Amino acid sequence: MPRKATKEAKETDAFRKELISALTEDHAHTGFDAVMKDFPAELRGNRPEGAPHTAYQLLEHLRIAQRDIVEYALNPKHKSPEFPDGYWPKTTEPPDAKAWNKSVAGFRADRKKLVAALEKADVVAPIKHANNQSLAAKTILLIDHNAYHLGQLVLLRRLLNAWPAE
Repeated sequence: MPRKATKEAKETDAFRKELISALTEDHAHTGFDAVMKDFPAELRGNRPEGAPHTAYQLLEHLRIAQRDIVEYALNPKHKSPEFPDGYWPKTTEPPDAKAWNKSVAGFRADRKKLVAALEKADVVAPIKHANNQSLAAKTILLIDHNAYHLGQLVLLRRLLNAWPAE
């Protein structure tokens, strides 16, 4: 006969579901898939006056930083890129459509990898190789980082007149 879940286990499961939801769904901010949907190819390397980055730079930064955070949490042998240069692409525009699509797919794959880890891990347990931070702490960091740069991408799309009407 299966044991009844403790109150603590139920709370941890609820917390896990909230983390996954915040990571993968649109809530207080527009999510990754909505921001990337139908992004005009001809605008991916454009930087409007006053904007610090192009869409491609932001996309690649999101992908690189997310991969680093996920690997840092899951892989004790992971080596982070050099900061800050290793977290940004070398070019302002994608070399071709395949590069953009590869970056989008890479972001989604790493997010999926994190979700899979969240689904089976003790999300609040300290991770020894990650300065004893928990998977929950690293996920919250990632959610925060992604939300910030996704907001920049929404603003960039608006400046480029490429944001769909709500």
